[in-house]
Formats: sequence, C-alpha cells, structure tokens
Amino acid sequence: MVDTGGVAGAALRAFIERIERLEEEKKALSDDIREVYAEAKAQGFEPKVMRQVVRLRKMDREQRQEQEALLDLYLHAIEGGQ
Repeated sequence: MVDTGGVAGAALRAFIERIERLEEEKKALSDDIREVYAEAKAQGFEPKVMRQVVRLRKMDREQRQEQEALLDLYLHAIEGGQ
C-alpha cells in the first residue's frame, strides 16, 4: 500500500470504487422503481398514493397509527379554524 501524506492510497481507492459501484446500482434501482410507477400509472393507478402506501407499509403498526392520528388532528385543527 502506498502511503501518501498519511493516506493509504490503495485502501482509499478500493473504498471509492466500491462507493462508485454502489452509486451505479442505486441509480439503476431508482430507474427501475420509476419504471414500475410509470407502468402502474399507465394502468390507471395513482403513483402519489402508491408512494404514500409504500411509505406507510415501511412503518410498524404503532408508528402508522401515530401518523394517522396526527394527520387527523392537524386536519381537524385547520378545518375548525375556518
């Protein structure tokens, strides 16, 4: 390993190359996800709502109930002020 100014060049290069490969994979996955949403939209589904469903499904039951309760509270608060 070449040590330049306290930095091990080969190890640093290996980390950078791994990050670059992962970034490429991430972009490919993002493109694939975008394509699935486009397919769903072509079949009449609403991508915005689908994204919300995906986000909610990532949460556990307690988190989801808390989010729904807060949303309901906020909606009632702004509706009551009109």
